[in-house]
Amino acid sequence: MSTIRHPVRQLRRTHQIGSTFARHGFGFAWEQLRPTLRARFRRAPAPPKSVPVEALAEHFRLALEELGPTFIKLGQVLSTRPDLLPPAYIAELSKLQDEAPRQPWDEISTVLAREYGRPAKEVFASIEHEPMAAASLAQVHAATLPDGAEVVVKVQRQGIRETIDTDLAIMADLAAGADLTPFGHEHDLPGVVQEFATTLRNEMDYRREGRNADRLRRNFAKWAQVYVPKVYWDYSTPQVLVLERIRGIKINAIEAMIAAGVDRKAVALYAAQVIVKEVLEDGFFHADPHPGNFVVMPGNVLGVMDFGMMGVLDEAMRLDLARLYIAAIEMSTDDVVDQLLRTGAVAEDVDRHSLARDISALLDKYRGITLKEIRASEVVADVIPIAFRHHLHLPSSLWLLGKTLSMLESVGLQLDPDFDVFAVSGPIVSRLMWRMIMPRRPLRLTMLRRGTELADMMELVPRAASRLLQRAERGDLFSLRIREAGDFVRALDRASSRLAISLVLAALIMGTAWLIPHAAGNTIARLLTIAGFVLSALMGVWLVISMLWPRRPGR
Repeated sequence: MSTIRHPVRQLRRTHQIGSTFARHGFGFAWEQLRPTLRARFRRAPAPPKSVPVEALAEHFRLALEELGPTFIKLGQVLSTRPDLLPPAYIAELSKLQDEAPRQPWDEISTVLAREYGRPAKEVFASIEHEPMAAASLAQVHAATLPDGAEVVVKVQRQGIRETIDTDLAIMADLAAGADLTPFGHEHDLPGVVQEFATTLRNEMDYRREGRNADRLRRNFAKWAQVYVPKVYWDYSTPQVLVLERIRGIKINAIEAMIAAGVDRKAVALYAAQVIVKEVLEDGFFHADPHPGNFVVMPGNVLGVMDFGMMGVLDEAMRLDLARLYIAAIEMSTDDVVDQLLRTGAVAEDVDRHSLARDISALLDKYRGITLKEIRASEVVADVIPIAFRHHLHLPSSLWLLGKTLSMLESVGLQLDPDFDVFAVSGPIVSRLMWRMIMPRRPLRLTMLRRGTELADMMELVPRAASRLLQRAERGDLFSLRIREAGDFVRALDRASSRLAISLVLAALIMGTAWLIPHAAGNTIARLLTIAGFVLSALMGVWLVISMLWPRRPGR
């Protein structure tokens, strides 16, 4: 999606951004930008070298908070990128709170009137002018529908889209300028900004948030102890989301729960089960680790709120996570490094010896400690410096997962001193490990699909190889002419045929093995099993002979 540009507004905003960062001690950063961008800012001296990195990190966070919604959201995204920023910055950015001054009701009512095409008082039986909460992008107001249903109305702030469009345009320019610096050469900053812009614009479409709520409700449809509020789609628009209002005690309000007689151990268990199911089973979880997103309703039911920022882990990523988990439990440094390489988290030119040394030191720290004694927050804190040092580019969802587990662990320990998130996750991890070696769909369907793929390969490979080599023989490929191309074509054709037959042989052996349990008492299955083994043996003998005594070229 292209970024909308308003030159005058952009110039004014660019100066404000530069002045804010310079005031917080980052004037030196502008010296490395392109002259066309640097000319917009007043020259600011570099901070004294004695300023500790922790102080600079704090000022970086304060500058982002001062610059408003877009930069607060950027800070939250950067807090999931320890491959880009030092650990001190990641720690500071994790403290960013999405809070903002309350916008006057007149401005909010203007947005509602524009979205509904009529005044808010004609849409709702009543709506409170004082917001329940105010964030950088929106405000939440309590309301009542004409049928008497109590709801909460999330309304996007007036003018926020124009502000974000301007800020994103400036960020794109800054990223392009920084692309010429040593840091820019090492990291794809324009790509980071583009990814951030897509994420932010998605978050600003409240229909998407409503669909997230519906998906989460379906995932927990059979869980009596979890409640996801209903979305009122007839009243929801891209800039207004209307949800059922749920009431309860915030999950971190320990004293209130004690006074209400809430079973805190049960609540801690439910919260852990919810997060673990979201992450490992559904691959769709809350990515905004905030205790305010959960309330305890009557009957120890856990009410879930706020669906704007959700993490997604596809099945391949969850299986990779399970493999990493297994390798770490077994204290196998080589397996951990291999798995990081396999997932693409590590560049091919990484110093493998140095990475293995750091991972070995990390594993040694936890050697001999039981899972119950390990704290998720401490593990995340230990991994961040390694990620920065070796530029481990793990998916943002995994860092969001780390934050979520840390929040869960913190609240869980307040509710129950014996809380152990690993004990709750054990059964689901076991199911994931089993899924790694057994396909989910029936074996016969998997074998049928593989068989059709092998048949396609048998048909396509020789024909494609022949066409390719015919072009090479004519000199059409890379302007080169291959001598004795005919012999080469025949040799490659034989090799591809052997490969195809080898694959068919492997499939035949697997299919025959699958028939063995069904052969007892079934004549047809027994005959098929025998025929399969005989055919496999003949094909195997022919394959071995053809490899040991190949025909000479030209025959």
